[in-house]
Amino acid sequence: MTENGSIAFLNEQGRMAEAIRTFDWRGNPLGLPGDWPPALRIAVTTMLASKFPSAIIWGPERITLYNDAYRPILGHKPEALGRPFHVVWAEVWDFAGPLVEKAYNGEATFIEDYPLIIDRYGHREEVNFTFCHSPIRDEAGRITGILDTVIETTAKVRAEKRNQLLNSELAHRVRNLLTVIIVIIDQTFRTSATKDDAKEALSKRIMALAEAQEILSRSSWNAAPIDAVVRAALSPLRGSQEQISITGPALDLTARQALSLALAVNELATNAMKYGALSCASGTISITWAPGAPDSYEPFRFIWRELGGPPVVTPMRKGFGSRLIERALAGDFGGEVRMDYAPEGLRCELTAPMGNLRATPHGHNGHANGHS
Repeated sequence: MTENGSIAFLNEQGRMAEAIRTFDWRGNPLGLPGDWPPALRIAVTTMLASKFPSAIIWGPERITLYNDAYRPILGHKPEALGRPFHVVWAEVWDFAGPLVEKAYNGEATFIEDYPLIIDRYGHREEVNFTFCHSPIRDEAGRITGILDTVIETTAKVRAEKRNQLLNSELAHRVRNLLTVIIVIIDQTFRTSATKDDAKEALSKRIMALAEAQEILSRSSWNAAPIDAVVRAALSPLRGSQEQISITGPALDLTARQALSLALAVNELATNAMKYGALSCASGTISITWAPGAPDSYEPFRFIWRELGGPPVVTPMRKGFGSRLIERALAGDFGGEVRMDYAPEGLRCELTAPMGNLRATPHGHNGHANGHS
C-alpha cells in the first residue's frame, strides 16, 4: 500500500473506514487507495461521513465499498468489501442488475418499500427496501460508478399491513355488530306488547352486547373467556346474584360465540325475572358447562337450569328471545339448542362439537366456580 499521507481521505472515523485502510487492495481491480482517482476518493469520503446506509459500486467490475450504516443490511453475508456487487447480492441480481446498469447509463432510480427475498442470515427472508441508485461522474463527466443509498423498511411495511388488516377487521366487526343491533331493534319492537316493554327489552339486549364487546376488546377480539361472558350478561341482576350459581372450567369462545351467548343468557335471565326462578325468593338458577377434548367431535355442553320458581307453562308462541336462543346460539356454535319447559323449571341446553370452539385455558385454577 502507498504511504499513509496519500490516503488522508480515509481518515474518517468508523469501522468501515478502518476496514478500507487495512484491506489488502493488491490485486483488486480498484488498486491501492493512494492511486484511486479523485472522483472515487471524494465519493468514499462523503460515503464514510454519512450516517445514512450507503454503498459505492465502482468501475467496470462493479466493486463494492460501503459505510458503517450499511453493515446491518448485509447481515451475516460474506465480507462484501472489495467484491463485485453482483456477487454480494447474487440472490436478487435478476432485479438489481438492470437497475445498476441503468445508473451506469446515467439514469438514477428511486424505489420505495420494494419487496425482495434475500439471504443474509443463512436462510431466505422477505424484506422491503427503499433505495436510490445515482450515477457518479469523474472530473471529465464520465460515469465511473454509482452511489447506492438504501434503508430497510421491512418493519414499517409489516406494521402498515397489520394496520390495514386491523382496520379491515374492525370495519367488518362493526358492520356485523350494527347488523345484529338492527335485527334486535326490529324484532324487539315487533314482538313487544307496549313501547315500554320494547324499551326495557331493547335496553337490556344492547347492554348485554356492550358487556360482551368490552370483554372482547380486552382480549384484542381474538377470543373471550366463557366465565366472563356469562357473568357480564348477568351483571344487571344485582339483587338476584345469590340465587345463581356458575360452574365450569376455563374455556375461550370466538367473538361471534361470545356475543350470541351473552344475548342468550341475558334473554334467559330476563325471562327468569319475569316468569321463572328469579321471580320469587325461593328460585334458583344453575349455570354449568362441560367441554370435551379440544378440537374434537366430543360435545361441549352448556346448561341453564331453573328450579324453585312458579310452575312452568310451555309458551303458546315463541318470541324473539326464544328464537334468538334456539337459532342464533345454535348457529354460532354450530350445534343444537334444546328448551325443556318442565313444570319444575326451565332447562336450556346447548351442545356443540368441541372443534367449533377455542378451548384455551384462562387463569391458573382452570375452573370458574361460585355464585354470580
